[in-house]
Parts: sequence; C-alpha cells; structure tokens
Amino acid sequence: MGASAPPEGHRTPGETLTGFLLDTSTVSGAMWKTPHPNVLAMLREHGGECAISAQVWHELQYGVGRLPRGKRRGVLEAFLRDVVLPTLPILPYDGHAADWLAQERVRLEKAGRPTPVIDGQIAAVAATNGIPVVTANVADFAIFKGLAVQNWMTGAR
Repeated sequence: MGASAPPEGHRTPGETLTGFLLDTSTVSGAMWKTPHPNVLAMLREHGGECAISAQVWHELQYGVGRLPRGKRRGVLEAFLRDVVLPTLPILPYDGHAADWLAQERVRLEKAGRPTPVIDGQIAAVAATNGIPVVTANVADFAIFKGLAVQNWMTGAR
C-alpha cells in the first residue's frame, strides 16, 4: 500500500497542479441567492488557481438536481453549466489518492475516529496534488494528517 513517488500527472510535495481545491461548501457560497462576499473576493483574486474534485462536482449536481423544478433550480443549473464547469478543472480521485486515503483511514480508525468517505476522498485529491482544501467545514478536514485547510468564508488560511 502507498506508492513512494506520485504517478504520472501528479505533483511531488511542494509542486502544485493548481492553487486550491474548493469543497462543495465554498462553491455553494458563490451560488447562494446573496453570494458570500469573502468567497467572491477570493474567487476574483484566485479563480484561475482553483479546481474542484469529481466528488464536489457530484455533490453540486446532486444538490441542484434534488431541488424542485423552477426558477431557482434553473439558475443554479445554468451556474453549474456556464460558470463552474468551464472555469474550475475537475480533478479525479485516482489510485494515488486511494492509497493516501487508505493509509489515513487506517491511522484514524486506530485512533478511534470515524472517517467521512466523501470528505476523505476530497482530502485525498487535495493531498496527492499538494494543494489545500478550501471549505467552510474545517473540522471535517482537520482530522487528515498533513492536509492544508483554508476557510474563505471566515478568511482563515
């Protein structure tokens, strides 16, 4: 378990693929009826350095798809199609990320700490690409060893 060197397409520690991996909570902050001002400011400053994971893309589509058909759902579907999809690269959860998460789950299980699967996968994508997760749910990601976490809703970095 656990590769010694990142596979093709992955970065070594300290080398970044992009600058930030946005969690669902951060992207959602930009989608609110009144978007979160700190999130918008950080996206203006760092938008070209941001990406999402496949899990975040799933959660965004699932959340919007659960809404009743109507104006709000239409606006959010358009936002995902016209803003999120063309501007935020979607990083995959791959074998290297799976190795990283397996090791973390073993470590956390031995410490008696449950591991949220989707958050773990998002953390693994960020960790194996050497970038921080940007989330409003800092506590959900703080359990992962060596993972940098930022909260653009509070400005905490």
